[in-house]
Amino acid sequence: MNLNTKNLASSLSTRPGAQVPAPGFLRPWLIWTAGFLSFPLAGLAGTGVAGRVDSPVAALFGGLVTGAVIGTAQGLTSSSRLPLVRWLLATAVGMGLGLLLGAVAVGYGTSLGGLAVMGAVTGLFLGTAQAVVLPANWLRRAVWALAMPLLWALGWTVTIVAGIDVEQAFTVFGASGAVTFSALSGALLHRLLLARRPSGTRPQHELTKDHR
Repeated sequence: MNLNTKNLASSLSTRPGAQVPAPGFLRPWLIWTAGFLSFPLAGLAGTGVAGRVDSPVAALFGGLVTGAVIGTAQGLTSSSRLPLVRWLLATAVGMGLGLLLGAVAVGYGTSLGGLAVMGAVTGLFLGTAQAVVLPANWLRRAVWALAMPLLWALGWTVTIVAGIDVEQAFTVFGASGAVTFSALSGALLHRLLLARRPSGTRPQHELTKDHR
């Protein structure tokens, strides 16, 4: 490509009204979904610290540790869309309180219905805490907060249907539930927060202003 052709291409791409490609879906979604691997690790960490979820203390501290690991992984796999430290803290606190109240509400039961309810309560507190630090307007924050109880309950349901032994009273659902949760929540996150532009890419309104 000669110099004139390069100049013409540059002019066409930056003239007023030129379209700037929107961030893609697949790559940030795949990265976020791959974060499901953190869920089994988070469960092991929570169980290692607090043991089985069979008491208020175990549920609270197990949830805090599990939430901290999951929150860290989600922050790191969010394609720079989430504030890492605040997301970590919100996830840890939300899951700690949610697991405490959810586990107590079902008497630490591990039936399908009991874990679905526990998951919904956990997701309610988790989603609300995360929504507070989600970099979006109040409506999108509300959507995230309302979706988490459903997705967290679904995670436990998929885990049980997959035949995973839940009698050990883990703090979080297994890998099958985690990949389901991550895939669906990743699609939702993309709808609520587009991936950030690549470094050096300027917004369209700035490009338009320069060429007036």
